[in-house]
Amino acid sequence: MYNLSVVLEDSARQAPETAALVLGETTLTYAQVDAAANRVAQLLVSLGVEPGDRVALSCPNLPQFPIAYYGILKAGAVVVPLNVLNKPREVTYFLDDTDARVALCFEGSEELPIGRFVVEGAREAAHPPQVVLMTADPSAESPYDGVPTLAGATAELPAAFETVQRRETDTAVVLYTSGTTGRPKGAELSHSNQLMNALTCHRLFGARPGEDVHLVALPLFHTFGATVNMNAGFAMQSTLVLLPRFEPQQALDLLLRHRVTLFAGVPTMWWALLRLLTGGAAADGLADHLRLGVSGGSALPVEILRGVKEHLGISIMEGYGLSETSPVASFSLADRPRPGSIGLPVWGVEMDLIDPADPDWGRVREPDGVGEIVVRGHNIMTGYLGRPEDTAAVLRDGWFRTGDLGRRDEEGFYYVVDRAKDMILRGGYNVYPREVEEVLMTHEQVSLAAVVGVAQEGLGEEVVAHVILAEGATLTAEQLRDWAKEQMADYKYPREIHLAEQLPMTSTGKILKRELR
Repeated sequence: MYNLSVVLEDSARQAPETAALVLGETTLTYAQVDAAANRVAQLLVSLGVEPGDRVALSCPNLPQFPIAYYGILKAGAVVVPLNVLNKPREVTYFLDDTDARVALCFEGSEELPIGRFVVEGAREAAHPPQVVLMTADPSAESPYDGVPTLAGATAELPAAFETVQRRETDTAVVLYTSGTTGRPKGAELSHSNQLMNALTCHRLFGARPGEDVHLVALPLFHTFGATVNMNAGFAMQSTLVLLPRFEPQQALDLLLRHRVTLFAGVPTMWWALLRLLTGGAAADGLADHLRLGVSGGSALPVEILRGVKEHLGISIMEGYGLSETSPVASFSLADRPRPGSIGLPVWGVEMDLIDPADPDWGRVREPDGVGEIVVRGHNIMTGYLGRPEDTAAVLRDGWFRTGDLGRRDEEGFYYVVDRAKDMILRGGYNVYPREVEEVLMTHEQVSLAAVVGVAQEGLGEEVVAHVILAEGATLTAEQLRDWAKEQMADYKYPREIHLAEQLPMTSTGKILKRELR
């Protein structure tokens, strides 16, 4: 028996005075974070939270997030991280779906009143949870009746707490899928799922105890940041420099100021940093300490990989995974780079390809044959919370259906072709948006591209591209279309091209293709 909070507790024992969290001019040591998490656990127990109860957490990348996260775990409860952009109606849905006992939330700002959204959402829940508000100013009073502040409620509580031990297979975290194909489902991830994934990251990244500094730009309420930065970093006494909202110049300043050694981001973050560097931003000395770049969340264009290598001298390790896989399932290798590949399955994990149309999940064996990626190993969720039918549809004999189409080369390296739901069927031909995007981005005047299918009578779907041009570009949509026609088969090239200043993105930096459609 153990508890995922051991990643914090072990570092607090071994390196109590090491900086764990940095935000602006504030630094908290591992001993301070552990003591604060203990007080949160004390509070939750006093509110009647029992082992296995679910506790919602809505907070941006602030010290309060890991403090509350590990405090929930220490109490033996289950963390339910919520996207800070959720509106009251959405909050109500998640609280009802998890039957949350308590909801911890940051107050937010006038532009994004996170606390008000949670308070209003909780009031409409079938079983309203006790809401506890985290304020930026610890001495501030709560503006909501019946809603205490975390600082006030924990001020007099002991800094010691005996962590509740759980079975390895007990649920530690419930992560909600994006809901692009229906209402969001909560993936139940065990203490073992999460701990094994963090330890796997150590093997992949060559983690150095007490030496690594992470810039945490990925939202911690998302599985990528929570695992690669928080759980993996805390387990190795790393220092986490928090960035509540990604802005490329601020990110670059923090990378330099804190001599960051590891930066993990989604492709749009790497694209924004690269655009800054190619635009002449000063980054002197960055290559002296930044030893590793990590990307995940969606496919990384090959042109960005090459650009980062040219300007920073580092290879980006591209990972692949989903909420349901804890998330890491495969990774490209720093010593065996394969541009465009998501690499090999990580330690203890298997991957394969199946025919998505075959009810028996028949395997795809021909070299470079396209099939749906399936995953099996220590990282697979136990199931979707309260949804046995949905669970049965994606889990069989330990294998999990990802919904992603991929291929495998002769050396066993995997490549994501596209999301199965994003594939475009044009005139009877399969068109994979990522392939078209990769070609478009080889044009010297194209900075970023997103390709979608739009319903078209007679053809089924038409290929449509939304493009951000490079700074100073003079290219027109018609010229780019004509160029693309020369580069791709007739059924692939985009007949429609829309030039844009920006593309719609999720809070985690993924391009929202459903809005482009």
